[in-house]
Amino acid sequence: MGVSLDLTPQLRAQLQGWLAEDLGRGDLSAPALQGCAGRAHWIAKAEGRFCGGVLLEPLLHQLDPRAQVRLLVAEGAPVMPGQRLLELEGSAAALVAVERTALNLAMRLSGIATATAVLVAELAGTGVQLADTRKTTPGLRVLEKYAVRCGGGVNHRMGLDDAAMLKENHLAWAGGVRAAVAAVQASAPWPARVIVEAETEQQACEAVDAGADGVLLDEFSPEALLALVPQLRQRAASRVGAAPVVLEASGVQPEPEQLAAYAATGIDLISTSAPVTRSRWLDLSMRFAG
Repeated sequence: MGVSLDLTPQLRAQLQGWLAEDLGRGDLSAPALQGCAGRAHWIAKAEGRFCGGVLLEPLLHQLDPRAQVRLLVAEGAPVMPGQRLLELEGSAAALVAVERTALNLAMRLSGIATATAVLVAELAGTGVQLADTRKTTPGLRVLEKYAVRCGGGVNHRMGLDDAAMLKENHLAWAGGVRAAVAAVQASAPWPARVIVEAETEQQACEAVDAGADGVLLDEFSPEALLALVPQLRQRAASRVGAAPVVLEASGVQPEPEQLAAYAATGIDLISTSAPVTRSRWLDLSMRFAG
């Protein structure tokens, strides 16, 4: 699927910390494996999308730099129960010590990728993309958003410094849509985008007229969007420079029939936190070969 994960120094430090959390003062079972070499493999115990195998090598190399990991399944690929996912070889003590941390991360991320893929499949052929949100587990945002990409979704803002999203409180305290948009446009770096969360048709129209790059249409029904989206497109086309506007539906119930109804309204994106906040872990296991 061509999805990659940048193992930045910050992410490597997080992996080190998560492994240290489990190791504590040291694995008390390690003496039983002193000097032993081991081989093992991972298998899927349920159907889904695999994600997180790329984290095993940097985790394992903290304990055994000479250990080897061979991925048998690409990140984001569909897997079936009993399917072998990867093979690893190294110090038996290191394989045992890294097992739980690595599997926990991969099961969590695979669950998100699986849930994302189910929703993305419902949008196939519509041209509408499924985007995530900032509702992520503290400390896991980079990985959870990576899992969304592995499931075929796209990432919304990684953080508050990616784009300015003006929500209900911004609009109320700033004195309205136009004032809030103007204030951000006057101070934000040139490449930054301004997105307005609109809860009413009037706010959506004001956002387009004020020059917003995107409008997040919050909790609008498909019927309301069918009438509103063409109006917003027309307003955007009449702006100076005719800059396009990205129209996003949010607050959508992630059921197949709802996704299809929203996709038919002419929007560009559907954003939902469901793959991250509602997904179940995909059951994976490590089996030792000796």
